Amino acid sequence: MAAFNIVRFRVRPEFEQQFVEKHRTERPAFKGFLGGNLVRTGDRSYCFVGEWRNMNSVVAARPGMIEFLDAMRHMLEDLGGGLGVTDPVSGEVVSKLRGASAPKKRGARKAKKATKKVAKKKAAKKRRR
Repeated sequence: MAAFNIVRFRVRPEFEQQFVEKHRTERPAFKGFLGGNLVRTGDRSYCFVGEWRNMNSVVAARPGMIEFLDAMRHMLEDLGGGLGVTDPVSGEVVSKLRGASAPKKRGARKAKKATKKVAKKKAAKKRRR
């Protein structure tokens, strides 16, 4: 089952641009990592949301994720409350919320109908022969 890891950060003002750029340019090669997003949640506050093939992939990648974090730890502020510079959580997907599907374009419907009409005409001609 798919899994996600979410990490909350507060970036020091002098490193904000560098922090965002590092997330734009890095391509971690963690086994089972499907991709992720860095989300700005407020003034200098961010969350990273990573998608994984399964929870075992998240667990196996933790040492590498810590190493990745260590390279930018100096860019982060302590979150307080004994958290340190990150507030990480992870877990398996229990339900997927799907968005509404986009309405079909009228032109596509007309083209599909026209294709069906042509096919019917061809079939009718074959039967006449």
